[in-house]
Amino acid sequence: MRRSCSVILYDELATLTLMKRFLRTVLLAAIYCHSVLAQYSEALDRCLEKADTQTAINACANEEASRVEVELNEIYQRLLVAARGEPRAVEKLLAAEKAWIDYRDAYMNARYLAEDKQAEYGSIFPAEFALIRAKLTKQHIEALRDLLKHYSNSK
Repeated sequence: MRRSCSVILYDELATLTLMKRFLRTVLLAAIYCHSVLAQYSEALDRCLEKADTQTAINACANEEASRVEVELNEIYQRLLVAARGEPRAVEKLLAAEKAWIDYRDAYMNARYLAEDKQAEYGSIFPAEFALIRAKLTKQHIEALRDLLKHYSNSK
């Protein structure tokens, strides 16, 4: 059976489009991993060394995000205890934390606009989302540590 030139060209264009999409994903993943993973824990590194599927990579990223959330909550609780002696400090810290959560969620929504994020961003999306959220959380932890020093020194 002979195929027409237009069918062959269409097939080649479709193949090239898929290849370009794949290469773009690989390139973005490599850039992303290089710039982002250096900021995370040894536990993440160990987990990723064993991960042999995208599902395993996603699980590693989610574990990292969970570890960072636990660290955030520990620092936050210490901060609330340290600030109890200051008038209105706890009230202000609660408001600041709520504002930060709103910012973090808005940032993530601004970064990933698609309604169907998995379809739009592919199988790497859950890992990327978790790691970027963890990165934002680590930055916030540093800000909370500064506040903790402030309230610990003000007594």
